[in-house]
Amino acid sequence: MAEVAVSLVLDRIYLLTQELKLLRDVHKDVEDIKIELEFISSFQRDADARAAKEDHDSEGLKTWVKHIREAAFRIEDVIIEYILHVGKHHQQHGFRAFLGKIDFCSVKSMRKRHEIAMEIQEVKTLVREMRERSAGYGFNTLASSSAAAESKTWHDPRMGLHFVENDVLLGIDSVKKELVSKLNHGESNQTCIVSLVGMGGVGKTTLAKKVFDEQITTGKFDCHAWITVSQSYKVEELLKTMIRLLHKSRKEPSPSDVNAMDGEELISKLREYLRDKRYLVVFDDVWKEDFWGDIEYALFANDKSSRIMLTTRNENVAVFCKRSSLVHVLELKPLPLELAQELLCKMAFQFDQDKQCPGELKELSFDFVKRCEGLPLAIVAIGGLLSTKGRDVGEWEKLHHGLKSQLESNIHLTRIKKILAFSYHDLPYHLKSCFLYLGMFPEDYVVNCARLVRLWIAEGFVKQQQHSAATLEETAREYLDELIHRNLVQADFVDFDGVVRKCRVHDLMHEVILSKSDELDLIQTSAENLKSLHHTARHLSIKNGSSNSLSRSTRSSKTHSVIFFEVNEFPKTLLKSIFSNFKHLKELDFEGAPLKYLPEELGNLLHLKYLSIRDTKVKRLPKSLAKLQNLETLDLKRSLVHELPIEINKLSNLQHFIAYSENYDTRKGVKIRGNVQSLNSLEKLYYVDMNAENSFSFINELGRLKRLRKLGITNLKSQGGNNTLCNAIEQMSHLESLHIITENEDELIQLQSMSSPPLLLYCLRLQGRLEKLPDWINPQLKCLVRIRLYWSQLSDLPLRTLGELPELLELCVYKGYNGAQLHFEDGYFPVLKVLMLEQLDRLNTLKIDEKALCLVETLLIGSCPRLEELPSDICNMKCLKLLEISEMSTEFARKMLPDVGQDHWKVQSIPEVYFYFVNKDEQYSTYKLGDSSLLEYLG
Repeated sequence: MAEVAVSLVLDRIYLLTQELKLLRDVHKDVEDIKIELEFISSFQRDADARAAKEDHDSEGLKTWVKHIREAAFRIEDVIIEYILHVGKHHQQHGFRAFLGKIDFCSVKSMRKRHEIAMEIQEVKTLVREMRERSAGYGFNTLASSSAAAESKTWHDPRMGLHFVENDVLLGIDSVKKELVSKLNHGESNQTCIVSLVGMGGVGKTTLAKKVFDEQITTGKFDCHAWITVSQSYKVEELLKTMIRLLHKSRKEPSPSDVNAMDGEELISKLREYLRDKRYLVVFDDVWKEDFWGDIEYALFANDKSSRIMLTTRNENVAVFCKRSSLVHVLELKPLPLELAQELLCKMAFQFDQDKQCPGELKELSFDFVKRCEGLPLAIVAIGGLLSTKGRDVGEWEKLHHGLKSQLESNIHLTRIKKILAFSYHDLPYHLKSCFLYLGMFPEDYVVNCARLVRLWIAEGFVKQQQHSAATLEETAREYLDELIHRNLVQADFVDFDGVVRKCRVHDLMHEVILSKSDELDLIQTSAENLKSLHHTARHLSIKNGSSNSLSRSTRSSKTHSVIFFEVNEFPKTLLKSIFSNFKHLKELDFEGAPLKYLPEELGNLLHLKYLSIRDTKVKRLPKSLAKLQNLETLDLKRSLVHELPIEINKLSNLQHFIAYSENYDTRKGVKIRGNVQSLNSLEKLYYVDMNAENSFSFINELGRLKRLRKLGITNLKSQGGNNTLCNAIEQMSHLESLHIITENEDELIQLQSMSSPPLLLYCLRLQGRLEKLPDWINPQLKCLVRIRLYWSQLSDLPLRTLGELPELLELCVYKGYNGAQLHFEDGYFPVLKVLMLEQLDRLNTLKIDEKALCLVETLLIGSCPRLEELPSDICNMKCLKLLEISEMSTEFARKMLPDVGQDHWKVQSIPEVYFYFVNKDEQYSTYKLGDSSLLEYLG
């Protein structure tokens, strides 16, 4: 409950005391507070464990934890206040430099210094008293917290999931059949593991128990055991339980001396017992990744077709087992809406004679199902509650409108959140803070993953790993992957290369987050409700309406982050109020807001690390931007900013600079004046407009940005220093993504002189005329996954050279080839998944060998006027799932129509075929093969 707050503050206090170590009187007091908080952290984890189980005294525990959290935040705030106070007088030296040089007595405002010192003393006294008070609540230290928590009588809300009726299995018959098949048949007689993976409440335990019971009745297994593992387990107790259950399944007495055995003896006993038997053992609710390491040697791997079944919310548990065993992973997903509605109605009308949903309740039943997002646990619970409401429309509507509060208070529904919350409680604290931060985004919001991880970094949730070359962004991506593997976050869009680009949180899990938002002091509210807030939140998410009322809540604000969603307007008084009073802000995100300007007061936000005006109408940045010495991310994408003030060059900590607008086939960057070599922390710089007087010197300076991982350049001219650009790129040893766009289609990109390209190059986009494909694009680029060639106008497209790139997954050629024929030969492009061929005016023949493009899943053919028909060779592309035909003739499309089209046989096995035509408004209209709208369009 307070572990996140205390742990985060301990991390930050450590960093801050490094800055303050020369200021002995301040440093000593802060160090004392740090020690006290470390002791409290031990007590607090015991308090959290007990409060999570909701004992009778949980309200008292929650109050105590609340005071801990407030004290932790208070000490962080007072240190930040001190740094702000000193920083005003010594900003010219930089944040770290001046702290090392300052004489504490030289600070002019002695009164302010005294106030801060008094505040530190008060917090120090308060924290000491809270530790002493811990004993009065009977809290244990961390070493005994587990035992203390387990000693309490507690009812597991998941217990009943073992005994539900078959109706709950509605919609997962296919998974059940596959599970039964893996248990009964398999690929050989060897022992194997079948793992059921899915988020909490999706039906893993229910399905596993039904299948387990059915398998027992068949008599195919000599012995069996069902063992619930849960989050805390003792290996020896688990082994003893297994011995007892296996013997019991054969109606045999357990060994009399089993309780006296140690771990090694128990393993030997089990191995001997299972050696000649076909056994079925289920481990339900496994949480720890290394669980299999604790248990594997006890389960003898015989040749009797024995089976081990695991249920887990964490995909990594199943992955860990693969190191030594044959593993089949079956993923259980939420039900589609149609089946979910059927299940809800079965539960809601289970006592009715006809068991049918009346017409007047169908729309409401669908609304309930959408809230549940296909989660059987929630559907069954809500359906059961609805069964007590009869067919009263008013009662159904009342429950629907008050569903959020009912999840907290209604005895029928509270276990939904309890079961889902187990996944949260199992997280390490650094992942808890990242997970809870998702409460900043509204319900159903699809989050851009790049945006999310940069916000995490700016807030300080991501730690630099010791002895690792990974960047903070790479580490943050690992955090996000872990949350996805634990089924706490859902991947919404996965790119062709397997990277999750967008994610979201299940609606009910979002409710869990908001119920625990006090951990981060996070408030999600509408603009109109701000005036009723009792305090200023550390993390403030503002959605809907006018934001005039925000100005009433801004005085002496200690808010760290503010994100706006769907706010209608930003009055000038409001903006000035934010920038004048929110002195502790680290993150300010206006993405998509109706913002037109940023005031000079922006420079007051000395702690700001993340600033986004993406998709706003802001045209210029104020010169006070130079004061933001801690700024790490500046996102101007699709804003109206086309030129940056020269002060941008003072942002030496800037790591991510994103600024461009785009249309269908090109992008426009921003102009940067002055010396950019001072931006030596930059990792991402895209896009920069080279149409400037100092473009040559600018390119020369680029080579000094040694940490660059992504570079985008627009408006490059043939005489604009192409050779200098090659020299600069050669020095970027960490570069992973390179985008170069010329001023127009006829400008030449001269990259032949680059002899040693960055070997970590992952993505390459060249948009301009090429005399030939650069020689350095060859198999030595072992990391190259994506190539896009725009406007290249090559008379010879060397498909063999491109086809030898070992990891190439996407190839896009747009106005890139002037030849008449493209021949994809056997043996090339071994892993290619996406192929796009557009605006190839002279192409009339497309040939695909039998064993070519064998893994391509998406093929786009667009605006190739001389290509009169789809090649029959397309049938060789056995993995093709999506075919898109863009701006081809109507006759080309008619040939593929079912029944009447002579070429329909070529596409009949492709799951999805789409056609794009430009309508009279110069907008694209989309038609799917087989739809009546396509027949109508084609006449």
